[in-house]
Amino acid sequence: MPATIVIHPKYKELTDFIVQLPETFSRQGKVIYNGRNEIRVVEHAGLTINVKEFGIPFFLNRPVYAWFRKTKAERAYLYAGKLLTRQICTPEPIAYILTKKWGVIGKCYFVSIQVPLARNFYEFGTPPLEGREDIVKDFARYTACIHDSGVYHKDYSPGNILFDVIDGKTEFCLVDINRMEFGRVNIRKGCKNFARLWGQEPFFRLIGQEYAQSRKADPQTCIRLILKYRKKFWKNFIRKHTPKFRLDI
Repeated sequence: MPATIVIHPKYKELTDFIVQLPETFSRQGKVIYNGRNEIRVVEHAGLTINVKEFGIPFFLNRPVYAWFRKTKAERAYLYAGKLLTRQICTPEPIAYILTKKWGVIGKCYFVSIQVPLARNFYEFGTPPLEGREDIVKDFARYTACIHDSGVYHKDYSPGNILFDVIDGKTEFCLVDINRMEFGRVNIRKGCKNFARLWGQEPFFRLIGQEYAQSRKADPQTCIRLILKYRKKFWKNFIRKHTPKFRLDI
């Protein structure tokens, strides 16, 4: 039996489905991601539901999550509420589940409504940029807006930024939100937030130009900072990994 289950009042009618998830998860729906964590999309009660199963924390961290620190599932649930209050799109939270074994945290689950946006920022790892400039400009302005709202996604990476162009307007949505900060985001910190993105130098220069204009900062300063932090991040990355796109750093 789960140690803790918190269900959003709006979705109390899903209680039976949610309570059973630790036992039924592996038999439910369609797998859309399978790594250290696993994500499945399930059709239930007329809803398209996203269920993320977080892997069991490393042994030394398990007592910390049990008694001192909020789990990733709990943070994802709480942070979703904070984002939606600020009118920043993120999957609508349904519930979170914490399991325990011998008094320490086991697998945890975050349950949300599946977002219908079909694209993510991995596609900008491949040139050319031509024909997609408006999306990049919209994204830079969007990021400036969330920073001005006091929101800082600490894993602002390509797969965590969903988007699509709907009726000529670019819509964005943030996922994997268990690592967030809330508070003032200055220009330097804001520019650093783009470092994990895939893309060639013209992509980042365009972001820097638009981001600076949106936040009334100096464009050349923003471009310089973005390229600096990008170079630092990817130089450290390639010491341990092989990038899946061409780097021009």
